[in-house]
Amino acid sequence: MVVFPITPTFAAEVGDVDLAAVDDAQLKEIEQAFWKHSVLVFPDQQLSVDQHLAFAKRLGPLETSMAQYRPGAELRVPAKISDVSNLECGDKIWEKDSQRRLHERGNLLWHTDSSFRRIPAYASLLYARAIPPVGGLTEFADLRAAYNALPEDMQIKLQDLIAEHCILYSRSRIGFTDFSQREREAMPPAPQPLVRTIPQTGRRTLYLASHAGRIRGLPNDEAKALIDQLIKHSTQRGFVYMHRWRINDLVMWDNRCTMHRGKEFDDLRWKRDVQRATVSETAPICE
Repeated sequence: MVVFPITPTFAAEVGDVDLAAVDDAQLKEIEQAFWKHSVLVFPDQQLSVDQHLAFAKRLGPLETSMAQYRPGAELRVPAKISDVSNLECGDKIWEKDSQRRLHERGNLLWHTDSSFRRIPAYASLLYARAIPPVGGLTEFADLRAAYNALPEDMQIKLQDLIAEHCILYSRSRIGFTDFSQREREAMPPAPQPLVRTIPQTGRRTLYLASHAGRIRGLPNDEAKALIDQLIKHSTQRGFVYMHRWRINDLVMWDNRCTMHRGKEFDDLRWKRDVQRATVSETAPICE
């Protein structure tokens, strides 16, 4: 297995490894690279859905990605896979006024997967089965480097602050508020620290997402302004890697210390079939 850094400390390409047949020694190498670089790109993987899930499961417990679907909705992929494509059942491109299309536009915002859950996501593994010829890129922001670049007085200010994350907050930013009372009750805000320490490396990092809407102990206007300020700071070009997808790329990222967002493409013309397996953390961060 070979690892080629894209920058000295953030994002790397990994070659000479078949994720469908990783042995224990290779898995340890992958984990070490993951903790160092936070984003790993594995080109030219040939994975079935079961193989995709099997590799992800070796990293930790799999998250069931049902929250994005309405009760009773027909699923295109297994419940352990997050379908972040523009396809409906039967692999047809969604309609312009599709509710799911409106909901999924939230992925164009800077976010961290599942930070709105009490037990959030640890790692996301996104696999590309079909991609548009232009557009549809994904950007990743290094929140460790962003934290290091903050003035010391800001680091001290953030040290013990707790933000409340909720998917309703992020979707309201794009004007999507069509949630039933049942859905609202099923997705209460989850408390998460604004600053974390990654146990495998000891590095400090911001923990941010568009899902963050309130900060405990601060007035709402002040909290929103601080969250927006930190997201703007963390997504400066020097902290960002932009990935141009190839068919059969698998990209794996650490949700504890990165944010990401999708970029626009002509989603009513071209198919983009990307499927995500998500490994959850093992306990709430704020327990």
